[in-house]
Amino acid sequence: MTTEIATLGGGCFWCLEPVFLALRGVHRSVSGYAGGTVPNPTYEQVCGMRTGHAEVVQITFDPAEISYADLLRVFFTLHDPTTPNRQGADAGPQYRSIILTHSDAQAETARTVLAEIDAAHVWDNPIVTEIVPLTIFYPAEEYHQDYYARNPGNGYCRAVINPKVAKLRKLFSDRLKQQAAA
Repeated sequence: MTTEIATLGGGCFWCLEPVFLALRGVHRSVSGYAGGTVPNPTYEQVCGMRTGHAEVVQITFDPAEISYADLLRVFFTLHDPTTPNRQGADAGPQYRSIILTHSDAQAETARTVLAEIDAAHVWDNPIVTEIVPLTIFYPAEEYHQDYYARNPGNGYCRAVINPKVAKLRKLFSDRLKQQAAA
């Protein structure tokens, strides 16, 4: 089995991790920080908006089961890529929409899919998603990993993440793992 890695930021990493983990072909989704300048940032530093990092998920996937382009189509559908430094009530540069590419091929695919989504007028406003090469990824603290699975009764999970998971199930039911589709 061949695997590839995608690194994406579209708001709180708690929201992205369970969405991507539900997709067939995704083997792992790790919450973390990327796109900044401070080595080994902490959650508190990133939230302090002085490190330049975005909250991201690093996704390990099998391209024979799900393409990088299809991961990006899910990404562009399940967060608002038109709001700079904001997703809903979450505001700050750490919540920006960003694709951190691992190769020139990923960068080209990201530009192509962004243009496709833009041409389809999925969003009323212009897409502001950054497409930049990944320099380094820092995994977030352990308590951020699998947050949604470990805290399903949390108010944020119920109010913000549950609707994203429901939208995923509605729009991408053909791409879900069996247990997620049930």
